[in-house]
Amino acid sequence: MTTTTIIILIIAIILVISLISMYNRLVKLRNQVKNAWAQIDVQLKRRYDLIPNLIETVKGYMKHERETLEAVTKMRAQAMEASGITDKAAAESRLTSALGQFKIAVEAYPDLKANKNFLALQEELTSTENKISFARQNYNDQVLFFNNKTEIFPSNIIAGMFGFKKEIFFEIEDKSERAVPKVSF
Repeated sequence: MTTTTIIILIIAIILVISLISMYNRLVKLRNQVKNAWAQIDVQLKRRYDLIPNLIETVKGYMKHERETLEAVTKMRAQAMEASGITDKAAAESRLTSALGQFKIAVEAYPDLKANKNFLALQEELTSTENKISFARQNYNDQVLFFNNKTEIFPSNIIAGMFGFKKEIFFEIEDKSERAVPKVSF
């Protein structure tokens, strides 16, 4: 073997190793995005499970707020049935809005706010909302990293060759939800 042949062979081996490494990195990032979405799904399931218990606890106190309770129940059902990131994000946005209206309605019932079961459920829901927020942020971070890899040279070549597609961010659909919430005591 000549020196030129050895150099060409070494360059070819380095190129193949680089391509394999880029492909494996893209697969790993795609799996991290899927895992991040699964974490959101876990927290959303927890939220869906808490809502009926909270509503049942509140029903006895809030006989005049039937519309609000029905809206939360309806939005929960729609969110549970939604599939795909875009539909799920839109449904979750509507559910979050309905829960906000629910929280406003609760303020009018001092006896309810003192009920131990209600307070425990409300704390669980607040904790779950925080976990959902963190999971959404983590998901969007993973999507950003993955999308960057699929678009930046030279990994974009590998991404194109093997069909890696950009992922969708989990974004707020309702622009009013971007506003700073008003808190009053």
